[in-house]
Amino acid sequence: QVQLVESGGGLVQAGDSLRLSCAASGRTSSSYKMAWFRQAPGKEREFVAGCNWSGGITAYADSVKGRSTISRDNAKNTVYLQMNSLKPDDTAVYYCACDTDIVYPSTLYRDVGQYDYWGRGTQVTVAS
Repeated sequence: QVQLVESGGGLVQAGDSLRLSCAASGRTSSSYKMAWFRQAPGKEREFVAGCNWSGGITAYADSVKGRSTISRDNAKNTVYLQMNSLKPDDTAVYYCACDTDIVYPSTLYRDVGQYDYWGRGTQVTVAS
């Protein structure tokens, strides 16, 4: 089992920045791929960003590309999502997710079903 705990959410103004953190514990492995998803009220959970074991391979949703950066510190078992120039449309609960597949270590998936472990989420609200 892998436990994931997100933090860093809050209420901010449009144009502000936030850094979300996801602390992993339990049967963690630096080989696992990590990702951030988000879910706004009444909408499906959607992929935001993902990275491979080293953080050297990353992927982003078009909606956040250029404004967000995913990174990880394997020594601390922590993944980060730095979000800049926040917009009201970024308002959502942000979830950290872990993909334990090691067969295709360079393939980052955007499908919710590919991920094995999830955190409980952290709320991000962007006021206009």
